[in-house]
Amino acid sequence: MNRPPDPGDDGEDRALLARIARGDRSALEQLYRRHVVWMTARLESRCGDPDIADLALQDTFVAVWRSAGKFRGDGQVGAWLWGIAVRRLIDQLRKRRPTPVPASTLDHYDRAMTFEDDLVDNGAHGALGPALRTIDPDLRAVLIATAIDGLSTREAARILDIPQGTVKTRLKRARHHLQEILR
Repeated sequence: MNRPPDPGDDGEDRALLARIARGDRSALEQLYRRHVVWMTARLESRCGDPDIADLALQDTFVAVWRSAGKFRGDGQVGAWLWGIAVRRLIDQLRKRRPTPVPASTLDHYDRAMTFEDDLVDNGAHGALGPALRTIDPDLRAVLIATAIDGLSTREAARILDIPQGTVKTRLKRARHHLQEILR
């Protein structure tokens, strides 16, 4: 199960959040069990490191425990959780400095192939994976949200909790950086 629970089940998630806001630990455990599989899969696919994904997931549910009462209810609980998880993943990635990739690693990259073709053919961790790991986590988050998740800049801005103009600027910088690396 690599996707959030059915939106029709959102009422149960909302009830769990209300219980969590009142300090009910068993409700937190139930919410965790409902969402852990798809969130883990998505986090791991974005960073390629199960340990980092696990830390981000733990941080996410600590944040849910602390802020369940702040859920405004204007969207699905799964989307709210994912927004927290993405920000926690970015925090974890910021703690690690990107490692430069030697040019020899990228020699096999077919320069005629577009960025989107590579993502489709190889996934985020094919030939493009090492290049993605060299860019700043803030830039990578925007690139992944738009190019891999297929979100609009407006949707990415909402999930990443940054202005839409910042998303556009970071997306432009990320693409430029990748073009330089992959030349």
